[in-house]
Amino acid sequence: MEQILSIIIGRRSLFNYANELRTEILRKSIHFLIATVPALAAWNLGATMALLGSGIILYAYCETLRLQGYDVAIVSRLTAMAARKRDTGRFVMGPVTLGLGALVSLLLYPEPAASIAIYTLAFGDGLSSLVGRLFGTIRIPFTGGKSVEGSLACFTAVLVSAYGLSGRLGPSLGIAAFATIVEAVPSKDYDNIILPVAVGFMARLIF
Repeated sequence: MEQILSIIIGRRSLFNYANELRTEILRKSIHFLIATVPALAAWNLGATMALLGSGIILYAYCETLRLQGYDVAIVSRLTAMAARKRDTGRFVMGPVTLGLGALVSLLLYPEPAASIAIYTLAFGDGLSSLVGRLFGTIRIPFTGGKSVEGSLACFTAVLVSAYGLSGRLGPSLGIAAFATIVEAVPSKDYDNIILPVAVGFMARLIF
């Protein structure tokens, strides 16, 4: 009987892990899409900012309707699929703060600081969470469960992005280290705003 219970519990744990992993992959796939913003801004900054602003407003409206029991085509289904357990029955803030993080970066910083900030948001934060979920084993104290593996992924992603945009290794290493520290702060969905704003400010000072 104990063996049967162990098997059932093990299967449930595996099923729960698979669901959480699927949710995280979907969330970060959406996260990575914000990396298209610098290219769009280079084409037309005003139109890109208008697109981000209208997207935030449209999502907020659709999410409000979802909470009231209305199903808004693709948006409501994607939101429900990408929501974490802590978001159950609540307004899912992630897409709002993601859009705001990119929008504020464009408003506050010139190039290359704005692009570095947005790529940090897309790849630094995105890969940190995904790698930490898949491979994280060494937890960092006082970070809400973040891992060394995830932080290394963040560092690498920001370093590659900053160096690719600037061609300067020393400053890029400094920005990557700073971004990794900021990303490790347990700020939940608000890291989508805090991280790019902080990294953009540092990049503006350096470059």
